[in-house]
Amino acid sequence: MKFSTPLIKGKLIKRYKRFLADVQLDDGSIVTAHCPNTGAMTGCAEPGFTAYLRKSDDPKRKLKYTWEIAQTFNHEFIGVNTHNANKLIAEALADKKIPGFEQVQEIKSEVKPSGYDSRFDFRLTMDNEPIFVEVKSVTLAEDDSGYFPDAKTIRGAKHCLALAELARQDVRAELIFCVQHTGIKQVKLARHIDPAYADSVLFASQNGVNVRAFGCEVNEQKIAINQQLPIIL
Repeated sequence: MKFSTPLIKGKLIKRYKRFLADVQLDDGSIVTAHCPNTGAMTGCAEPGFTAYLRKSDDPKRKLKYTWEIAQTFNHEFIGVNTHNANKLIAEALADKKIPGFEQVQEIKSEVKPSGYDSRFDFRLTMDNEPIFVEVKSVTLAEDDSGYFPDAKTIRGAKHCLALAELARQDVRAELIFCVQHTGIKQVKLARHIDPAYADSVLFASQNGVNVRAFGCEVNEQKIAINQQLPIIL
């Protein structure tokens, strides 16, 4: 996923009210950017981090800037826009870069299986059979491990249990953790943050849901899936 226009570099002053971030640009001016991340963003929004912003010329937008990437004091890049996770997986699926899904015939987004309340991020068709996929964005890092979630998620647990029910009916189901943090080398469940979610992932895995994690190349020009990462359940 290449950014259509060059990102604008600045220094993060603070993130606040969940959706706002004040950034000082290299020319000294201070702008308020939209922060497209509803999570806790632990370790991703420290004052002084380098922030890369995307500018929009849409006259209808209240905020002209969107915060896309943070760079830590250790020079690791983080994709802070959680909406990009689905775009990255969709792009990797279309480019045949997800192992086991090279023969996918159709990709549809936001699909609710018949008889279910949950919408899943993707329904793939392969060998004329459906595969339901849920994607989660991972940015919480401790040393070289990434953790999910960074805040409690009842909705996430619900999706895991629904995936497990599909798998028990012999429908292929997959949970993918998309890691937008270059310092993360493996993924773990954040049981210390949300034990119920951790239990739901374990239950899903034990009942036939395939759970995988993929890391990304992240820089100020692009973000792209580039490797599969170990996941410890």
